[in-house]
Parts: sequence; C-alpha cells; structure tokens
Amino acid sequence: MALARSTPSRPPLPDVTEVLDERLVLAKIRRRLIPFMFLLYIVSYLDRVNVGFAALQMNQDLGLSASVFGFGSGIFFIGYFLFEVPSNLIMERIGARLWIARIMITWGLVSAGMMFMKGTASFYALRFLLGLAEAGFFPGMILYLTYWFPRRDHARAIALFMTANAVAGVVGGPISGALLTLHGLWGLAGWQWLFLLEGLPAVALGVVTFAYLPNGPQDAHWLTDEERRWLKDRLAKDRVAETASRHAPIRQVFANPRTWVFSLLYFLIVLGLYSISFWLPQILKGLSGSSDLLVGIFSALPYLVAAIGMVWIGRHSDRHGERRWHVAGPALLAALGFLLSTQTTVPALALASIALAALGIWGSLGPFWAMSTAVLTGPTAAPGIAWINSVGNLAGFVGPYVVGVLKDATGGFGAAMAALAFFLVMAAIVAVAQPRAAADRQ
Repeated sequence: MALARSTPSRPPLPDVTEVLDERLVLAKIRRRLIPFMFLLYIVSYLDRVNVGFAALQMNQDLGLSASVFGFGSGIFFIGYFLFEVPSNLIMERIGARLWIARIMITWGLVSAGMMFMKGTASFYALRFLLGLAEAGFFPGMILYLTYWFPRRDHARAIALFMTANAVAGVVGGPISGALLTLHGLWGLAGWQWLFLLEGLPAVALGVVTFAYLPNGPQDAHWLTDEERRWLKDRLAKDRVAETASRHAPIRQVFANPRTWVFSLLYFLIVLGLYSISFWLPQILKGLSGSSDLLVGIFSALPYLVAAIGMVWIGRHSDRHGERRWHVAGPALLAALGFLLSTQTTVPALALASIALAALGIWGSLGPFWAMSTAVLTGPTAAPGIAWINSVGNLAGFVGPYVVGVLKDATGGFGAAMAALAFFLVMAAIVAVAQPRAAADRQ
C-alpha cells in the first residue's frame, strides 16, 4: 500500500475544449490568414476586371465595339472553366502554398502582358490565357478555408475573404482612373500603364505566398499543439457523416443533382456580378461625361456599399444558421436595384440604384458558399466546389457579352439592366426551392 501511495498515477489530461476558448482560436486563425488571403483576392479580382477601366481608352485605340469588348472580357472565363477542376485537384495533391504561388505568378505575367495588345485577336487571346493562368485560385481559396474553419463559421470566413472583390472595386476604381491619366508617358497609353502596374504586384505576391501560406493546420507553427488538436477534432466532427463515402469516386459529384442546382444558382448570381464589374466604368462615363479619374472615384461607391453589406449578411446568416433566404433576399434586392436604374437618367440616382444591386449580389455570396459547402463534403468537396465555380463563372462570359450585344442593339443599357433583374429573380426562386434541412446544415 505504501509503495502504491508513493507513486501516484498521473492525473488525466483535461479535454482540450475545457482548456481552449474556441472563439480565441478561430480569431487567431482569422487574423493570421484572412488579411493575407484578402490581399491576394484584391489583386486577383483587380487583374480580372481592370479591363473595364482600360476600355475607357483601349476600345477607341484598338477599334473595339461594345459586342467585341463584351466577348473579349468574358472569354477569360472560358479558359477559367477549362482548367478550374484540374487545378483544384492538383492543389489537393501538391499543397496550397506551391499551387497558389504558381497561379499568382503566371496570372500576373499574363495580365501585365496585356499592355502589348494590338487589336481584336490579341485581345481575345490574352484574355483567354489570363483565364487559364488564374483558374483554380478562387475555388482553391474556398477549399482552403474548409481546412481551417468549422462549418458553422464558414459563411463569416467566406464573406470576410470575398469582401475583397468588393474592396478591390473600392480601391481599384480610383487607382485605375489615376493610372489612365499617365497616358502618353514614355510613349505608352494610359491603358497600357494600367495593365503593367496592376499586373506586377501579383508576381511579387506569388513569391511571398510560397514563403507565408501554410498548406494546412499541420504546418501552422503559430498554433499550439493544443490548438491544432482542438481544430483537428472539431473539423473531424463536421466530417463524421462523410466517412461512409470517403472512398467514393469523384464522378459521384457530377451525378449529384444538387451540384447542378448550385451551379445554376451561382451562374444566375454571377451574371449580375461581372456585368457590373466590366461595364460600370462605361455606364458611369455615359451618364456623367466625367473624366476617367472621376469615373474611377465614383465607381468606388457601389463596391463600398457591397463590402459593408456582404460582411453584415454573412454574420447574420451564421448567427441564425439560415442560408436560403440569405441568398434569395439579397438577390431580390439586386433585381430591384437594376430595375430602378432603368427608370432614371439622373447620374446620382442611377449610381445609387447600381449600389443597391451590388449590395444584393455581393451580399448573397457568403451564404451561398456556406450552403453549397455544407452539402458537398468529403472526397467530392474539391471537385464539387471547383465545378460549381467553373459552371457558375461561365456567366462571367455570358453576362458581359449579352450586355454588349444589347448595348449595340439598343444604344443604351436599359434593356441589359432589365435582363439582369430577371436573372436575379430566378436566382431567388432557385435558392428558396432548396431543401431547408440540407441547405442550413451546420
């Protein structure tokens, strides 16, 4: 008995959940990852849509009609579509750090190379190559967030990350407008300076990404062992229902009708998103007749409103555990904004209407991705997310092209705005039609 008392057994380790405050762990992850990912997405989105500002000078210099500009702007998404699913699968195999760095460096070089365009053929070719280069960045980032955040926190994390494409409009508009004023410097047009100086930062950040971005929690030396253990256990609980399908073939994602429904829903939302992104500078120029610099400044307002609304709607969706109406409601709001923009020729009122449309479109994105990633899980998550984004982003081709065709046919943007409103009403109907239990699953 004495011997037993002299060597007492070691007390059991406390449960990690009793030691850690999960809010502090998630806040730590957000502080470390989201600002950097946010910056990468700003640069990505700016390189993708800065052609809209370049068009204020480029279309005349290269002799591009509205239809040609709309087609060339959108052909980016054909290249994006072709390589997006393979890109996500490669990222899963070789790791996020190397693959995201590769994407950024190649897209930055192609974007800067657009300064050498000479006409329609080179415009089409370089926009297509830019899509190939950037394919996989966005779905890769969405997949990457699932490595770090429990499902119930997805909408907030995604909204914080995706707010970057709205912030890109806030900062990118004035910057792009200012770069256009360099017209004639060293014999280059303003639009050439725009592509050069907005493409090179992606190359530099690609190098930084390789040094900074961990492949996953297992490589995050800034987390303690206890924090990594808690995160691993918490994410594993989210995946309990997936174990039965862990070795399911990838083709199952394409046989799942929900994959196609989410693709359609995203397609309808993105029609409005990229129509605003590519055509807003020319819409504002036509309404106000302002200088390129002022157009860049005015264009920041819709994106500022969208950024604020996006974060608020994402948080509200997480707080209430509801996704369908947090997609449908903003989509209807966007449709109303587009319709109101057709009823006025007053620049300030038209700008306010487009800001309302931007608020609705961007506000639906966080809840949409939280809803889709709650349904597509396990081994089908990577190809499923990439496929939804690929098919949805074909709207980035269709939307700007349709706007251009209607602009050439009618001489104005009214018919195009009405068409976009119709598509967003359809998006609201599709969102509400989703089964509530699956769509709102935590």
